[in-house]
Formats: sequence, structure tokens, C-alpha cells
Amino acid sequence: MRITSKGQVTIPKEMRDRTGLLPGAEVEFTLDEDSVRLRPAPSRGDDLVEHLRRHRDEFTMSTEEIMALTRGED
Repeated sequence: MRITSKGQVTIPKEMRDRTGLLPGAEVEFTLDEDSVRLRPAPSRGDDLVEHLRRHRDEFTMSTEEIMALTRGED
């Protein structure tokens, strides 16, 4: 595999499939000693889910109360 003049490489299909990398996916690079690691970047949704997991004890609404809010009920 070669790097293009623009610094681009093609990620083999098997690797894209195994990691869930789709066209337009965000990725991040990290440098480990003398090698480069590529992985899917965390999404904003991942950050939200992680935040909710860390603070789950602070949320005391029942499912019924949440559903009422989404319906606009008082």
C-alpha cells in the first residue's frame, strides 16, 4: 500500500467492515512510539451516553414522567 502525494491511503475493505468505518466517518490518529494507530473517533452521541451513565443516579424521573414530558403533558 502506498501513501499518495496528498498523504492519503486506502483502508482495506475487511478492516473498514470490521471496525464499522463508513464513508464520511470521523477517525482519529494516535502515535505509539514508531507506529500510527487509526480508530473511529468518538461521536457526540457517545459523549452524551457516557455523561448520562456517569450521572445516572442524579436522574430520578420515571419512564411515565419522561413520556409525559415528551407528549407535552403537565
